[in-house]
Amino acid sequence: MTTNFATCDFCDTHKATSDDTFRVLPPVFHDYGQRRKFSGQVTTVKCFEDNSLVKAALESPGDGRVLVVDGGASLRRALIGGNIGAAAARNGWAGVVVDGCVRDTAELAVCDVGIRALALIPLPTERRNEGQRDVAVKVQGVWVRPGDWLYADEDGIVVSACVLT
Repeated sequence: MTTNFATCDFCDTHKATSDDTFRVLPPVFHDYGQRRKFSGQVTTVKCFEDNSLVKAALESPGDGRVLVVDGGASLRRALIGGNIGAAAARNGWAGVVVDGCVRDTAELAVCDVGIRALALIPLPTERRNEGQRDVAVKVQGVWVRPGDWLYADEDGIVVSACVLT
């Protein structure tokens, strides 16, 4: 995971990109993890108010990757809490971006992992083992695909089809 980057610099360089190789996520995500700046290759989970696949992913080796969770922008259930955030840090994930909610903010704040989400809600999910893993997802109107590279810092989140330097 490299932290020697600035999303603003990437945007300056790629602002004229007209294809789908460089994308910027809307500024709707809040920062909840200990890492404010993170990057890595993307893996995805698509789920709705069921964090079974999120938990399974983050309890497996992360190898410096970033998990992007398409939670359908639900504001009704938390897809990540303190235990799952701790698992992500322990297993070497660089970060998690959740198009949905998280909970246990005090616990997440001390997890050595980047965590971005739309909002907080104390209500957990019900695990039904539903969802999909490693599929293209649409997060706030922006396509994110497994194998993309995600970069997040204080100014925002960008996604690229290849490593940015």
